[in-house]
Amino acid sequence: MSQYQTVCEQLKQNPKTWLVTGVAGFIGSNLLETLLKLDQTVVGLDNFTTGHQHNLDEVQSLVNPEQWSNFKFYQGDIRNFEDCQTACAGVDYVLHQAALGSVPRSIADPITTNAANITGFLNMLVAARDAKVSSFTYAASSSTYGDHPALPKVEENIGKPLSPYAVTKYVNELYADVFARTYGFKAIGLRYFNVFGKRQDPNGAYAAVIPKWTAAMIAGDDVFINGDGETSRDFCFIENTVQANILAATASDEAKNQVYNVAVGDRTTLNDLFNSIKAALNENGVVYEKQPVYRDFRAGDVRHSQASIIKIQQHLSYIPQYKIIEGIKNAMPWYIDFQK
Repeated sequence: MSQYQTVCEQLKQNPKTWLVTGVAGFIGSNLLETLLKLDQTVVGLDNFTTGHQHNLDEVQSLVNPEQWSNFKFYQGDIRNFEDCQTACAGVDYVLHQAALGSVPRSIADPITTNAANITGFLNMLVAARDAKVSSFTYAASSSTYGDHPALPKVEENIGKPLSPYAVTKYVNELYADVFARTYGFKAIGLRYFNVFGKRQDPNGAYAAVIPKWTAAMIAGDDVFINGDGETSRDFCFIENTVQANILAATASDEAKNQVYNVAVGDRTTLNDLFNSIKAALNENGVVYEKQPVYRDFRAGDVRHSQASIIKIQQHLSYIPQYKIIEGIKNAMPWYIDFQK
């Protein structure tokens, strides 16, 4: 039995109260689903800027009524300190996912990104510290590696940020470290690498590449690739990310005040990704015959990204269960159903 399986069994035997910020979003709603299925009590906080009520409705349809009754939702904003205080009251573990993602969004509107990702983060840190929660796990980002050229990306070696978004996520790590040193409040940051899976919104200007391309192919529309298609990413299926959060939340103090890469430890080019999505759709009866349309590279984007997952394997016993092909095949029925 893996450490993750052991932890899940222990949680079932001894349920805790969890706060998931950004609970109506992609990652937050997947965390909510898993925690409720483990019979945990969950408090959720979201302002629906990027989250959706239909994500919460879908989770409700996937758990039993008793499990759903263990969920309490607050519509609030992490930029409001009182909302953070209310949400943290009586909580054991915090999984802080609320943020404004997207490099292009941050370039277009750095002030709003800063307010959500830095002011909101600091509000949550203070509220969680004051509530004396047992652990605080937050969504960090692979964008923190910036212009550092080495592959794979190792936690201790970062470069200069390439976007306002990257700046905000790095500041989160700095604040978390200061809170550990100053107040003894130790957090864990999870540097996500291109997470994908069900309930990831394919719509909107800042949609992530996998749901956006999948939706375009289902509709028979053009798929646009920024650059020559040889840009590569370490795509991480949502179930791996959920595992990392639960392992981090329940980790020993020795593993805290650290940041960890959450990824698979592999990389896939955009050209290969296009072909993988196309093949998975074909297996589900959706035929796409167009070729991708190439256009200019996007400002602020990193050329190649691949994580070292040695640290998270050693300290949190993380074992990614899904590689990209398995994750795409697993998620494809949801993407197709969502587009109907």
